Amino acid sequence: MINLVRNEMLKLLRKKRLYVIILIIAFLVPLFTYAQFKEIQDQREKLGNQDWRTTLQQEITDTQNRLSSSRIQDEWRKFLKIRLSQQQYYLENDIDPRAPGAPTFMRIFVENSIDLLLPLLVMVIVADLVSSESSGGTIKLLLTRPVKRWRILLSKYLAMLLSISFIVLSVAVLSYGISGVVFGYGGWNMPLLTGFTVSGDELLTENVHIVPQWQYILMEFGLVWYVCMIVGTLTFMLSVLLRSTAAVMGIMLASLIAGAILANMVSSWESAKYFFMVNLNLTNYVSGMATPIEGMSLGFSMSVLAVWGIAGFIIAFVTFSKRDIY
Repeated sequence: MINLVRNEMLKLLRKKRLYVIILIIAFLVPLFTYAQFKEIQDQREKLGNQDWRTTLQQEITDTQNRLSSSRIQDEWRKFLKIRLSQQQYYLENDIDPRAPGAPTFMRIFVENSIDLLLPLLVMVIVADLVSSESSGGTIKLLLTRPVKRWRILLSKYLAMLLSISFIVLSVAVLSYGISGVVFGYGGWNMPLLTGFTVSGDELLTENVHIVPQWQYILMEFGLVWYVCMIVGTLTFMLSVLLRSTAAVMGIMLASLIAGAILANMVSSWESAKYFFMVNLNLTNYVSGMATPIEGMSLGFSMSVLAVWGIAGFIIAFVTFSKRDIY
């Protein structure tokens, strides 16, 4: 099995897609670093004060002004109410949730990448793991070896998991290393609040507790890896079912974009919470953001994703083991 996995990893490296993904991340991180730096500078120039409490108080005032408008949709009003409660809680407990620093940038970057950017990068790697060999005919040569089919497919799946782990690790290393040049590398022990829960449009703080930022970041990157693994498994299933890599990428791209849209539009469609793409933003539960649909929780979303992932895994292996290769 080790030799099979090594062979699959060599194939991935020869395609050079991992290198391309690293270059994409290395290009995007400086852009977002500069954007955040400009935002901080603009806030300081606007307020004429570098105290984060003044900035946070201004954000609270802005949120209250937006809530007073009668033109806001109910879903957005619910989000703003919860966000306002969080901002007030941070201010009352004298905690700056966005203190400049490379760890803070890592946290914000991964929170904004978990539901679209990172799944898209994973899709690029996984989409042709099997489909390209089926369409190219090389799968026949692979199956002539005295190795059972499930072992061959398992080696590809393990190579996928290694690639996903490498992508997530690269995001962590590059976002920390590049942003640290601008914001500094300190802030790992900065206290952050977690444990917020949402009931309706009310923010519940009974279970709120303080954790150091390094622990908070570990939780978020663990959830990011989990989401990427599920998206990778579903893409892997499609790669087994379809011979066209373009079709695999098209289906997954449409699903991920649809999920980003549905998350902002399905508050009254309760059944939509069983779609995998509506449950991708797991980091929202750590930070206490509003859920797309009433009744969703971290355990629920992880369970839904697990069911989709297990189903995709089983379908891929059963199909690959039983179908005729031509």
